[in-house]
Amino acid sequence: MRSPVPDYLEEVLDGLREDRAGAVADYIPELAAAEPDQLGIALTTALGRTYAAGDADVEFTIQSISKPFAYAAALMDRGAGTVLSAVGVEPSGEAFNELSLEQDTRRPKNPMINAGALTVHSLLVGEDADPAARVERVRELFSRLAGRELRIDEAVCASELETAHRNLALAHMLRSYGILTGDVPTVVEGYTRQCSLLVTVRDLSAMAATLATGGIQPVTGEQVLDAATARQVMAVMASAGMYDGAGDWLVRVGIPAKSGVAGGMVGVLPDLVGIGTFSPRLDRQGNSRRGGRLFERLSQDMDMHLFSPNGSRQDAARASTAEGTTSVALEGVVQLTAASEMLDLLEDSDPATDVLLDLERVHSVTDLGRRMLLEGLRRIRLDGRGVTLRDPRGTLPDPDLGDGTFPDVAE
Repeated sequence: MRSPVPDYLEEVLDGLREDRAGAVADYIPELAAAEPDQLGIALTTALGRTYAAGDADVEFTIQSISKPFAYAAALMDRGAGTVLSAVGVEPSGEAFNELSLEQDTRRPKNPMINAGALTVHSLLVGEDADPAARVERVRELFSRLAGRELRIDEAVCASELETAHRNLALAHMLRSYGILTGDVPTVVEGYTRQCSLLVTVRDLSAMAATLATGGIQPVTGEQVLDAATARQVMAVMASAGMYDGAGDWLVRVGIPAKSGVAGGMVGVLPDLVGIGTFSPRLDRQGNSRRGGRLFERLSQDMDMHLFSPNGSRQDAARASTAEGTTSVALEGVVQLTAASEMLDLLEDSDPATDVLLDLERVHSVTDLGRRMLLEGLRRIRLDGRGVTLRDPRGTLPDPDLGDGTFPDVAE
C-alpha cells in the first residue's frame, strides 16, 4: 500500500500552479533570476516521517527563515537574560526592514525583524567571538537541525552585500545606541552569510519538526536544542514571524511560521509537525504568495490551527503480526501524528497479511484522522487484503471505504 499523504500534497500543489500573482525579490540581483514557477512542500512529523511533493529537492537560500534558528543559537550561547536585554519579544506591527525599537530601551522589538536579527547575530558564540565562528555556529547548528551538511551560496551572498545599504544603516543606528557592538560591516556580512545558506523544503520541515519535539531532531534522534529554547522560539514565531501580518496570520492560519524573500516558508505545530514550502513569487509583505496559500489550505484541510481543540493532545500507533493478520492499534486522539504513523505501518506491513485496525483505546478521531484512516483501509482492500475494524466505542463514524462498503467488524 502506498501512503495517500504524498498524493494529497500533490493535489494541493496542483490546485495552486495557475496562481502566478506576486513577483520574485528583484531588489537582490541573484534572487531576481529565480525560476518563479517552482513550487514544493514537505511535512516532517514529530515521529520523523517526511512527506514531500513538487520541487522538494530544489535548493534555495534560507534568508529570513534563518532568524528563529539563529535566535535559538543565541539563547543557548548567551542565555535568555543576555539575549532579552538586547532584543525584545513584542510584535512590531511594521515591515521586516523597519527600525522598530522600543522607546525606552532602544532594543529591537523582536528577533524576526532585520534590526533584531542583526543584533542576534552579533550575540552568537560569545562577546568577543571571531566573525567567522559566528557564521560557522549557525551553519553547523542548521545542519544538525536539517540532518545534513548545509553550505553557503556565495553568489547570492555577494549579490546581497552589494545591496545591503538598509541593513548597514540599521546596524549603524543600533551601534549608536549601544545595542549592537563590534564592527558594523563585519556584523552585516556575517548576517548576510547566515541568510545565504542553501536549504530545501525537506530541510526546513526537519528543522521545524525539531522545534515541534522540544529540540529533538526526529530523524537522527539528537537533542539539538533544549526544550525551553524550542518553546521560546515557537512563541516568538507565533507572535512576530509574519511581520506586520502576524496577527491576521495567527487568526486565519494558526501555524507559527517564518518566511524568506527567496520564497521559502517554514511552520511548526508543537508535538505534531514541521512544514516547509517554496515558491519564489512574493506578496506585498515580502512573504511567498503561494506558500501562504499552501499553509492556509493545510490549516483548513488538516485541522492544523494552533488553537484547535485537539491541538495539544497526544496519540500513538503500534503494529504486530500474528497468524496472517497485521494488527494496528491506535490510542488517544487520532489526528495527524497517529494517522500518518498508521499509514506508515500499513505501507511497511507484510502484503500477504490481512489488516485489523484496533481503536479500542482511542478517545476520539478528528476529521483529518478519520479521512486518513479510511483512505488507508481503502487502499489495503484495493490491494486484495482483508480489512477488519475493532471499534467498540464507535469513535470512527460512518467507516465507509468510499465505495459503499465497510470493514468487517471484530468482536
